Amino acid sequence: MKQHFQNLIDEEEATIDMTPMLDVVFIMLIFFIVTASFVKEAGIDVNRPEAATAVKQDRANILIAISDTGEIWINKRRVDVRAVQANIERLHAENPQGTVVIQADQKATTDTLIKVMDASRAAGVYEVSIAAQEP
Repeated sequence: MKQHFQNLIDEEEATIDMTPMLDVVFIMLIFFIVTASFVKEAGIDVNRPEAATAVKQDRANILIAISDTGEIWINKRRVDVRAVQANIERLHAENPQGTVVIQADQKATTDTLIKVMDASRAAGVYEVSIAAQEP
């Protein structure tokens, strides 16, 4: 009988407990999900003007699109020009390191572009770029 109990104790000591490893894997998964930066889109396709000096922006997290009819799109939603500042403030609070990139259509009016730029600066984001494509 003593030998039987000794065999049971040996079997329990020989098993591998997977719980700590699974805990570590889940913690790493949560860490990577929280720290990942996702690709964001403004919501519409824009015919950007060409520029020979176009430079790729790495930290562009706040994308604003202006259509040829003057519609403003942020995060796949159409936004009124009066609500642009509040939206930029919210997005900038989520990511303080992000910059604003305005994707204005070739036929968009300068008036709409200037209003969006003013709203961005009023929201506290002074790094504003205008998207262009290389010729």
